[in-house]
Amino acid sequence: MVTKEEEATCPHVAKIDRHVQPKTKGCEECLAMGDSWVHLRLCLSCGHVGCCDDSKNKHATKHFHHTKHPMIRSLEPGERWGWCFVDDVGFDPL
Repeated sequence: MVTKEEEATCPHVAKIDRHVQPKTKGCEECLAMGDSWVHLRLCLSCGHVGCCDDSKNKHATKHFHHTKHPMIRSLEPGERWGWCFVDDVGFDPL
């Protein structure tokens, strides 16, 4: 559930597709390259799965720069957080 404070801080939060599904079970680009990743992030606009900035390829951030899709959330088990690249703020994606 998005709080009023989160919505006021980041207008993109109101535009999240809460039903978006991951397109792959791992980082799309790393899988295609035969490479590995550290953690996975889900684009909340299109379902792209990319690797985090701790991974050497940083595909989640590269996806944002290429598409301008602003919102991601963690795909890691037990983690419940999201991030807006544009407004540089975290939020609760559920």
